[in-house]
Amino acid sequence: MSKAAKIKSFDPNSPGDPDAQVYGLPFTCEEADIVLVPVPWEVTTSYGGGTSRGPEAIRAASFQVDLFHPEFPGLWKRGIAMDEIPKALKQQSDALKKLAAVVIEAQTGEASAKKLAKAAKAMVLINEECAVMNDWVEERCAYWMDKGKRVGLVGGDHSTPLGLFRAQAKRHKKFGILHIDAHLDLRIAYEGFLYSHASIMHNALRIPQLERIVSVGIRDFCQQENEVFLAAKDRVRIVRSADMRAMQYAGATWKDQCEAIINALPEKVHISFDIDGLDPTLCPNTGTPVPGGLQFEEATYLISRLAAKRTIIGFDMVEVSPGKDEWDANVGARLLWYLCGVMGK
Repeated sequence: MSKAAKIKSFDPNSPGDPDAQVYGLPFTCEEADIVLVPVPWEVTTSYGGGTSRGPEAIRAASFQVDLFHPEFPGLWKRGIAMDEIPKALKQQSDALKKLAAVVIEAQTGEASAKKLAKAAKAMVLINEECAVMNDWVEERCAYWMDKGKRVGLVGGDHSTPLGLFRAQAKRHKKFGILHIDAHLDLRIAYEGFLYSHASIMHNALRIPQLERIVSVGIRDFCQQENEVFLAAKDRVRIVRSADMRAMQYAGATWKDQCEAIINALPEKVHISFDIDGLDPTLCPNTGTPVPGGLQFEEATYLISRLAAKRTIIGFDMVEVSPGKDEWDANVGARLLWYLCGVMGK
């Protein structure tokens, strides 16, 4: 059946079919305009865990999302499909995470010479395999880009989109990143891991085509990150959650604040959305929750305003960690639908 025939026969008001594609849609990746690349990886997570199960949990929760949205009512007809979740990648992540625990334990307490040697060997392997993961992400995202697809990445932890950034850099002379997060992620090889989830924006700054990062909702960063920020000069702008609230208490509107954020970004923008950028009541099981942050509709308002004034070249949504219920995945699935909507405009 052709895509046109599927659109004609599909009932968007019916319950989502769990045997269908993400959101219960009938389209294959080849037919869809928007392809989601799942990356079930969380090797270097250092506090909470479970983000490698994020893509699968979001897909399961997506069937509860209504397909009509007043802002983009025909989005489902464009076609959204999730690439196959790579089981081998998750298995590798699970195995390497156990080795990462050995490395972290050796750094945080007294360790024998034997344990230190084991940790050093594990560190080398982890850094090598994380580099392989980055290469795979770049190749997979490039594969769909070359087929004319709009690509979004679904993590996994926040280390996962580096390959997507690299793929975009080969297709755009200049671009910026709207980075929504509780953390700056500018640490240099955090805990010795070259591709730590806490180092993603530091690693991104090595991409010359990346003109600027604007980090919004920030609540936590260390002295080293502040030094990286100062050294980066105008390439990094920070909008702290506390400063946002202070300005609002003094009378500034969210609309005006969003305009200032957007004006700091170049014409082409990638949205890197760590779910912990939201208030932790919306993502209680995420790996490193921090009090404060954006409300859901503050976040969607910002990215809608961004899409009205800039070109969205891609996005990643990361750090969704399913708990005992599906709340985190439910919020993630709804935010993912919105990101697809603004990218598909």
